[in-house]
Amino acid sequence: MSSVPRATGKPGDPSPFALGLLLRRAHNRAATAMAEAIRPFGIELRHFAVLIELANNGPANQRDLAAAVGSDKASMVRVIDDLENAGYATRRTDPADRRARTVELTGAGLEVFDAAHLAAGPLADRTTAHLDPGERAQLLDLLTRFTYPPGETDP
Repeated sequence: MSSVPRATGKPGDPSPFALGLLLRRAHNRAATAMAEAIRPFGIELRHFAVLIELANNGPANQRDLAAAVGSDKASMVRVIDDLENAGYATRRTDPADRRARTVELTGAGLEVFDAAHLAAGPLADRTTAHLDPGERAQLLDLLTRFTYPPGETDP
């Protein structure tokens, strides 16, 4: 019999996999709430990830967008096609490299991005409603420090 605790995926799991299993479940819980918030706008999380990049960093080429959101080139083309068809983004030839395409957020894209934030508020509150006062802020602080350790560069 092994002396190393075996993974159970249940509360109180003492195994070396416990943190990863908990983070996966937490991600699924948060992603489900986010997906619910953006569904009325006809977009999915993969679309929203691109909107985040464009809203925060301005126009970008498809290759850089794929890297920023952790997507492959073929998937990124489909996501940008969807955003362009919805009127949320435009694609243009990059003047510096005519083989590359630059993607830009449209006014409608920024509107849906902002509207999604308003819709997400109540869902985010509901997702953490079972936490004691102050624990949501503590959770965000711990997850931020875990995700961005001092001295490591932003991905």
